[in-house]
Amino acid sequence: MDKQSADEHIFESVGKCRVKIRHGQVVEIGEPRIKGCPLAKRFEIPVDEISKEAVQKTIEQRILSFGMCTPRRKVISDQEFFGFAPAELLASGLRSGVIDVVVFACEGAGTVLITDPAMVQGIGGWMSGLISTSPLPEIIDRIEEHGGVVVDRLTARLNPVAGANLARKMGFSRIAVPVSDPDTAETLRRDNPGALLFGVHMSGITEEEAQRIVAVSDLVTGCASKIVRTLAGKKALLQVGDVIPIFALTPRGKELIMKRILEANEKYFLKPARLPVICEQQPEPLV
Repeated sequence: MDKQSADEHIFESVGKCRVKIRHGQVVEIGEPRIKGCPLAKRFEIPVDEISKEAVQKTIEQRILSFGMCTPRRKVISDQEFFGFAPAELLASGLRSGVIDVVVFACEGAGTVLITDPAMVQGIGGWMSGLISTSPLPEIIDRIEEHGGVVVDRLTARLNPVAGANLARKMGFSRIAVPVSDPDTAETLRRDNPGALLFGVHMSGITEEEAQRIVAVSDLVTGCASKIVRTLAGKKALLQVGDVIPIFALTPRGKELIMKRILEANEKYFLKPARLPVICEQQPEPLV
């Protein structure tokens, strides 16, 4: 069965476990590496203890509620899931003009260019950790109908470097790219020195990988990574959150977080601090 007819989508979900969906059905779930996460308790179907059964239940709910990994997948949303999660921060960046395009990943479409904050929320708020995917024409058409650009309609390949290069050729100058592996991050920084790089899905990476990503990123999420929290915390100019901390590593990363604070309705307490600041409630274990 070739990739184009496979309708197969693989991603990492809560608990750092690998999930495979084929033709709208969960066909494989790996063993979770993380057993508990405070944020998982706030899901639409709360996950108090991360297990294969709990992960399957929450994934099936996502398939049912917004069509994840199916032709009926929604790509537009004004729902905010977590105040300073990557999708929320990047959507805020588009609204404020800190960035003018996001190079994102969507199941069924692969790498896409997005200028609409509601599409960043619609795609990124409901899907993360995409590893591989195959094209679903309905999703591709829906993204393009709402102004997005699909880098490769035929294969739905995941290639953020190609996405950033295309964005630059299209005239965008303030490009933001979530990154999760150091080779991609370093290539992006070399080819697009002005890009805003956001390190995501850091759970389980090695110390060497963490060092390389922290060295070139503007922001990074601590996820359930002990080493990222340590390295990014030492370099950070600003941290938001203490359960799953987000670290701004450059002035531009700091600006993105401050723009998000300015547009939010919540109240905040800010003070100088030695970073990282970590609370007692953490993912268990940190990997």
